[in-house]
Amino acid sequence: EFVKGDIWREYEGGDVYVGVDDQVIYIRVLGWQNIVCTDESNLEQTTYQVTGIAPYAFSGIQSYVALTIPSSISYIGEGAFSDCSSLTSVTIGNSVTSIGEEAFSDCSSLTSVHISDLSAWCKISFGNYSANPLYYAEKLYLNESEVTELTIPSDIAEIKDYAFYNCSSL
Repeated sequence: EFVKGDIWREYEGGDVYVGVDDQVIYIRVLGWQNIVCTDESNLEQTTYQVTGIAPYAFSGIQSYVALTIPSSISYIGEGAFSDCSSLTSVTIGNSVTSIGEEAFSDCSSLTSVHISDLSAWCKISFGNYSANPLYYAEKLYLNESEVTELTIPSDIAEIKDYAFYNCSSL
């Protein structure tokens, strides 16, 4: 099921599509902040803001080495980047609030996760341990400094499950 702004990749065919209202439109140009779509029926281009990454959207793509999830993204679907085994670095934007199960499963080359807001990180709802890229990366960087000790921000009443799972530097 699509939500307006979702990105989705047809698993078997490898084509990339976007959910716009209740229809699915083929993507001609894909960018993280916006998607430019071509409506096949009238060849008009329309720009939509990306708000989430749908399940398995980029699963198995081996060309990704570094990935930056911008602040326009609020959720990452189940298995969205699973089996991206060349991926070494992930930067998670401050607006991400939910990461689905196994979103980063089998991303065995990951060595670093970068964030700029510890409060936002603590509030992310991870679907399971492999939803968190730290499971493989083991090193968390806050504003480009490796996190070796932690002071929990005063606005945090609860740290979500798996937030620091397998973070070996703590």
